[in-house]
Amino acid sequence: MPRLSTVSTSNSSSSPAIVAVDLVKKFGSTVALDAVSFTVPRGSVFGVIGPNGAGKTTIMRALLDLIRLTSGHATLLGTDSRNAGPELRRRIGFLPGELILEGRITGRRLLRHYANISGPVPAGRVDELADRLGLDLDRTVRTLSKGNKQKLGIVQAFMHQPDLLVLDEPTSGLDPLMQQVFLGLVDEARTAGQTVFLSSHVISEIQQAADQVAILRDGRIITVAGVEALRDTAIRHLRMSATAVTAAELYARLSPLAGLGELDCQPAPGGAEATAILTGAISPFVQAISPLRLTDLVVEEPDLEESVLRLYSAPEVARTEAVHS
Repeated sequence: MPRLSTVSTSNSSSSPAIVAVDLVKKFGSTVALDAVSFTVPRGSVFGVIGPNGAGKTTIMRALLDLIRLTSGHATLLGTDSRNAGPELRRRIGFLPGELILEGRITGRRLLRHYANISGPVPAGRVDELADRLGLDLDRTVRTLSKGNKQKLGIVQAFMHQPDLLVLDEPTSGLDPLMQQVFLGLVDEARTAGQTVFLSSHVISEIQQAADQVAILRDGRIITVAGVEALRDTAIRHLRMSATAVTAAELYARLSPLAGLGELDCQPAPGGAEATAILTGAISPFVQAISPLRLTDLVVEEPDLEESVLRLYSAPEVARTEAVHS
């Protein structure tokens, strides 16, 4: 397993933690990355989401110079990744998506080996992380389940408190409780000023963890936005009932609203009821219904996952319009 984790060094530079410019990677005639560009500020959590095969792992391996780019360039912590010598690598914690561990020794001995290569670990740090994750370090690695091996990988990435954490599908194999423990570690790293770059195909995980998110499809970034900005434009399902109004009158009042789609108005006892999907701002909707005598109103939490999945599946022209809007 590539080893890129070590103790953090202080760095007061205000330059971004990662700058990627027009990254292109081709495997023969297959274009795995197609002009990918993004910037990750220091002390932030940057998430990349996309379906399997979108290019998430390729981006990470290219950033760390584990595979060479066809064209484009990237800097990590102010250093060109192609010139990533031991000094830079010691400031990076890496958890690969395909975790391969020596199986004949205990987890404790394996972590001690990594610490000997990349530098000292704060006293008690390994045991603290293992306790939080429920990991027995004295068991032989080959006897561990997939989830416990993943925990061991998380410990090796976090134990040195590196300046930059690069985590590929970090919660793979973890149960929901341990996923929340992991998200707590990410939040603590951000609070400590560390930068976290992580990938996932689990949208809810990115929604909880990230400050910014890049949506990746077929080796291209569809959009980069703050999680809150995505939530503001996300899909809300709504249901309402009103008295002293007909279905036709309710439809006439609601249908002109921007961002209101799949509107259905039906007669109801004493009035009418409506269901709709809202993709725009909620204020115009509230203003439109304010004169009505409501008997029921339910507006669901914005569904970021549904919005992102629509971006995955939309044709190119429609995706471009959605991103610009």
